[in-house]
This record gives sequence, structure tokens and C-alpha cells, in this order.
Amino acid sequence: MARKKEPEKQGNEELFIALGLLEKEKGIPVEFMLDKIKKAIATACKNNYGNEDVDIDIDPAVGKFDVYLKKEIKEEVEHPDKEILLEKAKELDPLAEIGGFARMKLDTKQFGRVAAQTARNIIRQGIRDSERGQMMQEFQSKHQELVSGLIERIDPKTGAISLKIGKAEAVLPRNEQIGGESVREGDYIKVYVVDVRETEKGPKAIISRTHPDLVKRMFETEVPEIYDGTVEIKAVSREAGSRTKLAVLSHNADVDAVGACIGARGTRVSEIVEELGGEKIDIVEYSEDPKAFIAAALSPANVVSVEIAEDGVRACKVTVPDNQLSLAIGNKGQNARLAAKLTGWKIDIKPESGFYGEES
Repeated sequence: MARKKEPEKQGNEELFIALGLLEKEKGIPVEFMLDKIKKAIATACKNNYGNEDVDIDIDPAVGKFDVYLKKEIKEEVEHPDKEILLEKAKELDPLAEIGGFARMKLDTKQFGRVAAQTARNIIRQGIRDSERGQMMQEFQSKHQELVSGLIERIDPKTGAISLKIGKAEAVLPRNEQIGGESVREGDYIKVYVVDVRETEKGPKAIISRTHPDLVKRMFETEVPEIYDGTVEIKAVSREAGSRTKLAVLSHNADVDAVGACIGARGTRVSEIVEELGGEKIDIVEYSEDPKAFIAAALSPANVVSVEIAEDGVRACKVTVPDNQLSLAIGNKGQNARLAAKLTGWKIDIKPESGFYGEES
């Protein structure tokens, strides 16, 4: 008898080992998978025996895996699939009584190919559903956060980067990458989770390296004064891979907001610049006074005066020293453009002399 039981026990052990590995590697609880297996067996019994009323005793600790088909005990049997005569029931259980149920132990091998396939499909679907649920949960916990991802693959055609983020995977498209940045498979890079969506193919994280909030989150990570709320980032404007402007405000008179972000000898800002592949970062002081804020936003250029439009529109004319005009406007207008984005004001820049010369 012991020899006959051995193969069955061995098969059960293999099943439980496989379930244990799935739990370890995929993070899917064994209990969840056992529930799916029980439902699959009930479906198989309905297909094979016309009866889905089954008791399934599973105990991974001792390798137990028993399936019993339940039949109601009757004096006369009208539905053999679901009913059993008392005398037959007593052969299974001497204490059987009319109105009760008899449990017939089934050999799981009798389920056959169709039943096995049914079980496999349901388990596979259950695993997929569980993985999707876990992935959605993982992404949602990182929504609008800065995360570090391992580059698993770079598509040679599209340039899209496949990233491993925790146990989940996400794709960083070419247009969300910093232009000219050199990365390789096996590298870790930081990305910002812009959004999380449920699609037909499963949860999808919209990730970016170009989003302005990527820089914001980096400063929150790097600067303790921002993390604890002493310094607040009021606005960010960015042209990824080239330049970012950051407006900061201190809520403590003893703390210099700009200095805190730069760090001793520039250590804090240099860490972020390096992570962004050399992107220039201007950190300016925020002010409720539009004139002061606009003047600061045009840094590194000096500003002589800011004249606010009188008709109530958010527009102004800024005067700068003649030798600062190119600096204020920036390469291809970038400095003025980023300052306008940062402040939310339309900025018209003119030289102090009133003559543009070659700049006109």
C-alpha cells in the first residue's frame, strides 16, 4: 500500500513546491492559488461527474491533497450524479443516514486531460489577475513619486527603455527620456511616475525623465529642509536635458532657501545635476511681489526694473543692462521662456539704452 501512495505523494509535493516558488518569486499567496485550484477542481467535477458539490482537503504542510465528491443519501436515487443509496453510503461511512451526505474519495488522475487543462487555465488566469492587482497596487503606491528603476532592455528600434521598478515593469518611451543621455542595460535611473492607468493589457505606469516634477522630487529627496517643510518649492519650469528653474521660499527667517538647495560647496545641487546628465539648474527665491519674483526668475541676468502692465493682464516689461540682454534672453530665448513659465507672466525684455542694436 505504501508503495502505491508514493507517486501520489511525490506529485503532491511537487505541486506544493511549485506553489511555494510562485509565492516567493511572484509574491502570490499560496492561499490565493489554493482557492483557485479548489474552484478549478469543482468545475472539473461538474464537467466530469455532473456534480460540483465537492470537499477538497488540502494541507501543504503534510502534502495532503484529497478530493471528495459529495452525494445526498436517499432511499431512492433519481439523480445518480448527486445522490446515493443508503446501503452504498454505509460502505463509505457506517454512520451514514438518510438526508445526510456521503463523501466519495476521487482519484485526481481520473479527472483526465480536460479537467487538468481547465485547472491550469483557471490557475493561470488567477495568477495573472493577482499579478495585475499587485502591480496596480505597487504603481499606485508610487503615483507622482520619484522611483529608481533597473534598465532591463533598450529597444534598438524605438529607443524605449524597459524598466524593473520593484516587482513591476514599466516602459520609458523615447519622448520621455532626456535627450542625448547615455544609459545602458543594467544601469539604475530615476523616473517620475506621472500617472497610473488600468488598460486591457493590465496596469500601466506613465513614467518620465522630462517631467518638471522629477526635479522637484529630487530636491525633496536631497534637501532635508524641503522634506521637513522649512523650505517650500513654489514653482518649477523645465526644458529637460538643458535647463531647469526652481523657485523656493523659506518659512524660517534663519534658513536661506536658495543656499539650502545648493548645499555646502554646491554638493546638493551637483548630485541632482549629475543624475540629470549635466542639466543646468537655476535656483531662485520666490516672492509674493511679482516684480521681485520676475527679476529673480531671469537669473543669472541682472535686472534694472520691472514694469507691470496696468490693464490687469499678467504681462510686464523688464529692463536689463545692455551687456546683460543676451544673458537675460538666453540661447534661443530659453532663459526668458523658462522665467515666463516659472512666474506665469508674459515677459518683454528690453535693454537699458532702449537700443537693441544687433539683438533687435
